[in-house]
This record gives sequence, C-alpha cells and structure tokens, in this order.
Amino acid sequence: MRRPAIEAAGIGAVEAGDMALVRRALARDPDACRAIIKTHNQRLYRIARGVVRNDVEAEDIVQEAYMRAFASLDAFRGEASLCTWLSRIVINEALGRLRKRKRFVAMPENPEAQIIRFPLNPTHLNPGDDPERTMAQRQILGLVERATDSLPDVYRGVFVARVIEGLSIEETADLLGVRPETVKTRLHRARALVRKALDDEIGPVLLDAFPFAGRRCERLTQAVMKRLGFEG
Repeated sequence: MRRPAIEAAGIGAVEAGDMALVRRALARDPDACRAIIKTHNQRLYRIARGVVRNDVEAEDIVQEAYMRAFASLDAFRGEASLCTWLSRIVINEALGRLRKRKRFVAMPENPEAQIIRFPLNPTHLNPGDDPERTMAQRQILGLVERATDSLPDVYRGVFVARVIEGLSIEETADLLGVRPETVKTRLHRARALVRKALDDEIGPVLLDAFPFAGRRCERLTQAVMKRLGFEG
C-alpha cells in the first residue's frame, strides 16, 4: 500500500492536521481559531497552573500566550506538534511572570490559590452516587492537588507533564528543554515527595473510607425493619 505523501515526506498525521488548522487560522477562519483554543485550553491551563500555582494568573498567562501564538502563527513550521509549540509559549510566559516577581519557590499566601482546580471527570464523580462517596472522592482529589502544588518548581513541572497530562518522557524533556534522564530523576523525586505528602494527610481521610450513610444506610434500615415485621 502506498503511503500518503505527507507520511512519505516524514510528516505525521498529527502534524499535518496541525498545519492544515494553522493555515485556516492564518486565513482568519474563526472556526479554526476556536478549534485551536478549545483543543488545547485544558493542557495549557494545567501547565501554567503548575508553574505559578495561582488559578487567576494561570488563566491570564494562557490568554496572553494565545495572543502571542496567534500573532506569530506564521512561524509555526510543524517541526513539533501544535500542542508542544503552544505549551512552550505558555511555559515561557509563566516563567517570565515568576522572574518578574522573583518568587520562584515561595508559596502564595492565599490558601485558595494553592489548589490546582483541574476539571473533574464527570465519569469519576457520578451525580447519582451517594453524597458521602462523592465527598470522599473530592477529598482525595483535593489531597492530590495540594500535594502537587506543594512540590518545588523544578519537580512540579515534570510531575504535571508526566503524571497529570500523561506526556511521554521524551515529550516532557522536549517541552521543558531538559534531557530525558533529567525527567526520570525529577519525576522519581516528585513522586516520592507527593507520596510523603499524601501519607502525612491520608490518615484522617481514611477514617471516612467505605462510607455507609445517607440513602444506602436508610435503604438497609428499612429493609431490615420490614423483614422484622415493622411495616411503614
């Protein structure tokens, strides 16, 4: 079977699709611009949030990065994926903010800003579930978010890219501008730190494990009472 010309030229399907979308965006196609933004919003936000640890500033960084990207979209050559290209712009913007305020390690004073509010997967938190179980799931998610947010900058970027975004070691190395061996070392340390943070906090949460209250408790109570002959 003959391969498509783009593959024969060494250009993958993803990159080819990116180039087609970029060409449409350069022609001021609003649907193409909207598609670029909606496709990459979550990853870019997570990356920015992983660097600056502030929800509002992360959104501002992503917006500014989009403006820079669309202003220089004709510089995109498809040598890397559009996602990687945009991610680099976001990282540069985020690191620039950190340099300006000279706060590379200091934690933000606002406690609310210490939680990475990643979008929740609706399949993981079913509205029909018992409220107690849903609350427990949210507590666990909160623990992971706080543990991630407490990582030093040098480890947090790798952890967010590899564990939360699911990038490969090579993709993470390319994104952060470090060697793959460095990614492995930092990821190992980041996981150890997150594990320790979770160990320190998980005890109180485990007290609420396997909740049996609310509707389930009432349903069982009624079933037993009925079998005992207490109707109504």
